[in-house]
Amino acid sequence: IAHGGGRRFPVGSEEYRILVDWIAAGASAPNDSDPRIQGVQIFPTSVSLEPGAGQQILVRARYSDGHSEDVTRWVKFSSTDTGVATVDDAGKVKMTGSGEAAITVWYQSQVGFARVGVPYPNKISAEVFRSAPRHNYIDELALRKLESLHIEPSGQAGDNTFLRRVYLDAMGVLPTPDEVERFTTDKDPAKRSKLIEEILGREEFVDYWAYKWSDLLLVSSRRLRSNAMWSFYNWIRASVASNKPWDQFVREILVSSGDTRENGALNYYVLHKNPIDLTENITKAFLGLTITCARCHNHPLEKWTQKDYFQMANLVSRIAEKNGAEPGDVIVYSSPTGGVNYPKLGRPLPPRPLDGEPLDLNSPEDRRGRLAEWLASPKNPYFARALVNRVWKNFMGRGLVEPEDDVRATNPASNEDLLAALTKDFTDHHFDVKRLIRTVMESAAYQRDSAVNATNAGDEKYYSHYIIKRLPAEVILDAIAQVSRVPTQFAGYPVGTRALQLPDSQVNSYFLTVFGRPPRLVSDSSERMHEPTITQALHVINGETLNQMLSAKDGAIEMFLKLGLSDSRVVEHLYLSAFSRPPTAPERTEILAALAKAAKVSASDPLEKEPRRKPMEDLMWAMLTGKEFLFNH
Repeated sequence: IAHGGGRRFPVGSEEYRILVDWIAAGASAPNDSDPRIQGVQIFPTSVSLEPGAGQQILVRARYSDGHSEDVTRWVKFSSTDTGVATVDDAGKVKMTGSGEAAITVWYQSQVGFARVGVPYPNKISAEVFRSAPRHNYIDELALRKLESLHIEPSGQAGDNTFLRRVYLDAMGVLPTPDEVERFTTDKDPAKRSKLIEEILGREEFVDYWAYKWSDLLLVSSRRLRSNAMWSFYNWIRASVASNKPWDQFVREILVSSGDTRENGALNYYVLHKNPIDLTENITKAFLGLTITCARCHNHPLEKWTQKDYFQMANLVSRIAEKNGAEPGDVIVYSSPTGGVNYPKLGRPLPPRPLDGEPLDLNSPEDRRGRLAEWLASPKNPYFARALVNRVWKNFMGRGLVEPEDDVRATNPASNEDLLAALTKDFTDHHFDVKRLIRTVMESAAYQRDSAVNATNAGDEKYYSHYIIKRLPAEVILDAIAQVSRVPTQFAGYPVGTRALQLPDSQVNSYFLTVFGRPPRLVSDSSERMHEPTITQALHVINGETLNQMLSAKDGAIEMFLKLGLSDSRVVEHLYLSAFSRPPTAPERTEILAALAKAAKVSASDPLEKEPRRKPMEDLMWAMLTGKEFLFNH
């Protein structure tokens, strides 16, 4: 049989011997009585080594007849971080740097990993870790990881920084100057916890998380009529407002039947009309898994086979729709017939959740119920883990697993113990999303300063300091509108509607598009773009959005001038509004001198009616386009 060229293996090799012996024995086909592989064991599972050291990874396969055997020779090995460790085809690891890496193994669609690491060459007193603040179990587990790697945590963020951070991370809005002054002058030692509780009860919190889940569920008029889009969004927002448990939230999406106008969750099925689309979206959105590869062949990086894929697809193959009383109104119901053919056999397979028990192919029960039951089952390692990782990424700037929606077994967490503890806590407390958010915000790990020290400057994985991150497009636009006191005008929406209150990603806004608003075409975190671009820079320099807000006749600068505020009061107000802190003494001195000089130049122009306006516009422009404003820190 011709092949692509090149020697596959030499005569006399082990591969050669196995094929020759099989042919000599009659080239028998597999049969149902053959032992089936049930899992792999990896040795060692975790090890800390010296710089430059080597380590042999051994893998044993367990079979259904009870025996096990060494399969190290046949395993595919890879390293998640070649800057820390490399691994060859035989499983021999070579440590190449400090830190941790996972050595992943793949054998006959069974996967696993071993963790190898080298502590950083830092000398840190044990007292540093003993005295570090601990607010809840997150801190104990985070500090344990930092101590094992010899990374010293940064100190706690100041009140001004913390206030701005939690407002932006949890609500997507800036604190007002009054809120800044009230919080920073409060002497109550429990004021941070009280602030967190206050935030959890605010409408802006509901807006922010409704928008986030709308991204996840692809709410958009691109594929939904306007009334259907609103119905879906309103259901999501009401669910967030009532703190609906995550398992109930997802169950209502998957198992409901009826009119999409009366039950907005049903529009999920209007968006995803065929079993293949549904299967891939459900696994991505709710499990953090991408199983698309298994549609055509066994997954090369995971344990999922093509058979697994089509059994999963058969769980959602009996969903039917018919038109309702008006355009955009759809009736969704469970059909007694329907199936997806398994390509190798040309017929449907018994429906089965990934890693779940199969359902009889002829059973009349609604298969979606079995899917929903398996999703929230304690035996399902992905459902709660995926949501926990999304929430963690929102606040901490990096998922415990990265990318945030790729929680496959061969992409382990940077702190597996911490992710496991968060997941267990989330499950034990009945999938309470608000409680999970509170737990993360309460932690000392979240409240660390973004300023680094000599030992943690290069750390972006272990949360030794707060990771500075650029604000999302919608938050930036809303923040500009808030500081300038000029609301953004969105066609078809009332004046004062914030970007985070828009139910539809198709609302026209060049600013949001340029700054990375996702189009909501696929449930993938990579849809949202955070990278700076030349187009962004040109838009803030010459574009209409910011410049029109600065020059608006009813904006903040007009208010300053009408009230006759001194330059000093203006600078103070702008700093509190944009940065949630007062200016430092050098900043105040330099800016006031620049304002006075610019106003003097403007006054020399006989056509200039208000010489202070242009300098103030320039000051606000500089602040709203600077890193301190555009980033959370």
